[in-house]
Amino acid sequence: MDRIAIDDDLLDGQLLRILGSAPHGGADIGECLAAARLIDPANLDSWYEQWTALGQRVVDLADRAAAAGHAQTARLAYLRGSNYLRAGGSMLMGAPVDPRLVESNLRTADAFRKGAALLDTPPEIIEIAYEDTTLPGYFFAIDTSARPTVILVGGYDACAEELYFFNGASALERGYNVLAFDGPGQGAALLQQGLVMRPDWENVIAPVVDYLLQRREVDAERIAVIGLSLGAHLAPRAASGEHRIAACIADCGTFDMYGTFLSRLPEAMRAGYEAGDPETVRGVAAMLDQIAMQPTAGWSMRRGMLVHGATSAHEYIEMTKPYSLRGLAERITCPTFVCNAENDPIGATAPDLVAALTCPHEFVTFTAAEGAGDHCEAGARLLYDARSLGWLDGVFGRR
Repeated sequence: MDRIAIDDDLLDGQLLRILGSAPHGGADIGECLAAARLIDPANLDSWYEQWTALGQRVVDLADRAAAAGHAQTARLAYLRGSNYLRAGGSMLMGAPVDPRLVESNLRTADAFRKGAALLDTPPEIIEIAYEDTTLPGYFFAIDTSARPTVILVGGYDACAEELYFFNGASALERGYNVLAFDGPGQGAALLQQGLVMRPDWENVIAPVVDYLLQRREVDAERIAVIGLSLGAHLAPRAASGEHRIAACIADCGTFDMYGTFLSRLPEAMRAGYEAGDPETVRGVAAMLDQIAMQPTAGWSMRRGMLVHGATSAHEYIEMTKPYSLRGLAERITCPTFVCNAENDPIGATAPDLVAALTCPHEFVTFTAAEGAGDHCEAGARLLYDARSLGWLDGVFGRR
């Protein structure tokens, strides 16, 4: 689609991501456009500064409203302020960790919790037992009866707070309990605890399901997992080994991360690289280092290094080898909804996942003509909600 306000593909796409949260209270369009027009795409510090300044102004508004007893105004402002603060920190992702990114994560959570506490059904702030530590998250219960529940799994640069705007609020509106959490490599688990990403998400989701099964509000037979972006790789991976999951939704993920990287190398270079030719490997590593140094073109590489705990761009790429659903997708037994977006290269391999599935499944490609052709249907989340959650209603026998 045409650019909205910023002369850079990555930053304008991130702007669309923020705007896409507006239907569920994560943004006010005029505020966002005013901030975006002040951003210098050649200087990522300006991205951080403009979104952080806007986020703080909106949180200040929320504080004043709360002090005056205007709960609804405060709630709305805290929630969108938290999303602006998250957005500001996102472009700082890289190794070593920028202290501003860590602080941004803390401020995001603080604003979100103040706003969420003013919801009609405030969430519980939870800690899920995980190996020798815990994973942070939120549990939203509709009421005390046993209801179907969705587990939200985010992507590379997502956090549990943003998941409320992407899938959380819409699921709550439809009567689902919601558990949003930061797994290893995500949000506070990464930035506050130092937990890096791992491929075997069946071993991440298992303790989350254990937690849910201890709650009387949860119908044990109707637990679904919804994965967004990288989460659309992690959620099917989880479902391949954790069969207490009764349904899976995968929104624009990659089937085989390392395979996708190889497919983008020139053919002659790819053959030498796969064969381990030292000169070719050094050449590819140097190329990756050059990419990582570019302000926006290198952001996903720097982000990947941080999330995976890699010390170089080449090491990060090599660490993606286990992130493949090949030979695992066939093990998914629950009904599965897979979607991708027409203009999104990240979700281009979704048909490979669909072809490998032996469980009941549905596949939807969202199109640019309906305003949903971008990554994770960022500009048409209400349309995405209608199709994905409508499918889930059918699976769980809900009207």
